[in-house]
Amino acid sequence: MGTPKPRILPWLVSQLDLGQLEGVAWVNESRTRFRIPWKHGLRQDAQEEDFRIFQAWAEATGAYVPGRDKPDLPTWKRNFRSALNRKDGLCLAEDRSKDPHDPHKIYEFVNSGVGDFSQPDTSPDTNGGGSTSDTQENILDELLGNMVLAPLPDPGPPSLAVAPEPCPQPLRSPSLDNPTPFPNLEPSENPLKRLLVLGEEWEFEVTAFYRGRQVFQQTISCPEGLRLVGSEVRDRTLPGWPITLPDPGISLTDRGVMSYVRHVLSSLGGGLALRRAGQWLWAQRLGHCHTYWAVSEELLNSRHGPDGEVPKDKEGGVFHLRPFIVDLITFTEGSGCSPRYALWFCVGESWPQDQPWTKRLVMVKVVPTCLRALVEIARVGGASSLENTVDLHISNSHPLSLTSDQYKAYLQDLVEDMDFQGPGET
Repeated sequence: MGTPKPRILPWLVSQLDLGQLEGVAWVNESRTRFRIPWKHGLRQDAQEEDFRIFQAWAEATGAYVPGRDKPDLPTWKRNFRSALNRKDGLCLAEDRSKDPHDPHKIYEFVNSGVGDFSQPDTSPDTNGGGSTSDTQENILDELLGNMVLAPLPDPGPPSLAVAPEPCPQPLRSPSLDNPTPFPNLEPSENPLKRLLVLGEEWEFEVTAFYRGRQVFQQTISCPEGLRLVGSEVRDRTLPGWPITLPDPGISLTDRGVMSYVRHVLSSLGGGLALRRAGQWLWAQRLGHCHTYWAVSEELLNSRHGPDGEVPKDKEGGVFHLRPFIVDLITFTEGSGCSPRYALWFCVGESWPQDQPWTKRLVMVKVVPTCLRALVEIARVGGASSLENTVDLHISNSHPLSLTSDQYKAYLQDLVEDMDFQGPGET
């Protein structure tokens, strides 16, 4: 027998029609637009009623069982938002989540309105074997289940619930009359947002290898980025702070290898530039030396191919912050691998695929230390578990000491900010 599995939209429409969840309501008579309260859990005035819709959806999907599971507001909110974002007939019409008095979002049906959501999906539950997207859909959009809806006080003719302005006083959510306390999140400004501030100085740890031997390591922090050069270049119009790679004669003894390395360094010309802008790290080569790059912690697997070639005289993206943060959230939940953040550059030769990278003449590893710090926090389950607080290694930042719940909430808050940045900021 197939199990009826109502999806997010019919479930949400039923909640809108009932009008029993605080702040969840239609905003027009044609029932094409509706509002969802969207207050950050870190706000000082955050109340449990502000997050009832997210908790109700978690209960409806079976992702949260009161009394059995630990409340997890960031995950509830993220799963709810992800379920809505996957629907082609729905779009975010207005983002008012930054409104200081009434933070909310307004969604709109962009096709034929609400439509007929009365028939549930009765396809059988195969318990696996489908695609990844099917599996995620089943997890997030399961049957409403045993959620008991309280009867309406008046069984008279149905009427349309339209949100007044301002919002009505808080109403108890059906089946949530005995609320579970939310995690204790100290209200404060999200310190992770400094990662996105224009002009904020990220710190980079640069390590150079000649034929697998480490010959150089330096940590640098500068707002205009960095530029790897083989010799001092006095052209001040070139982008980035110059970092001069050492002469191979200092550390190598093989004269043939020294000669080849010097040839590569001389071909760097204006250098290999790397800078951050918004959510991206951008690279470009300013000389004749072809350079290939990959994101990987250690190049232990000889089959690891390059992620791309650094373009000449124009910038190309080599790292995107948002996927890293999303993977980091998954990692903190114990359901994913540690996200990668170290950039490797193979200078002057093809990528060392199917052979040891230590055979290459010049390899450079660049690590944004702030991203390494974020992963370390996740690995130990929150900065408060460390003997010392954790520094993000960016300008104007302060050492962090957070609980695991606070850390996850900050990460989710950061993802939401990145989702709604303008094109020029991403």
